[in-house]
Amino acid sequence: MDARQNAWYIPSSLTPAPAGRPELAPEEDEEGLRKSVKYVESLIDDLTTRGIPPNRIVLGGFSQGCALALLTELTSRHSGKLAGIVGLMGYLPLPETIQKLRTEGGLPHVVGHVPMFLARGVSDRLIPRSKWVEGLNKLKELGVDDGALEIKEYEGLAHALSPAVLQDLSKWLKRVVPKLED
Repeated sequence: MDARQNAWYIPSSLTPAPAGRPELAPEEDEEGLRKSVKYVESLIDDLTTRGIPPNRIVLGGFSQGCALALLTELTSRHSGKLAGIVGLMGYLPLPETIQKLRTEGGLPHVVGHVPMFLARGVSDRLIPRSKWVEGLNKLKELGVDDGALEIKEYEGLAHALSPAVLQDLSKWLKRVVPKLED
């Protein structure tokens, strides 16, 4: 994978060789993440303006898209209003800043019931398992209902998708997106 490809933000916290001391670790690209969240908010606004109800919108992504989907759900004005969040092979960025961003956005302290499908390949060497677990712990700390989380780890899968991931995701989508009324 070429790190110079297009990106939602600069994933500086995912360096291949972590700093020896915490104070030397690069900071997350908060400005880039905030701009990307605003852009995704505008896309959701466009969908709702066109008549798509928020409870039929699932926001999801792979890798950085996962990070952005989670951050958008937790910090934007659409928090708690969408059908669900899909996070594939990613992590939760800015874990120590999210509560501050929620407060700034006038959002409740506790997130509550937000259906989430979160998947990770056990052999993923791009996103360390420690970052993934840190995100899961933060979601629980923020009050995301355990019953709303569907967490999957796939043996032998690296930073990629597989038929098993897509099958599980399809089943989850059928459960969380309401049927169209006739």
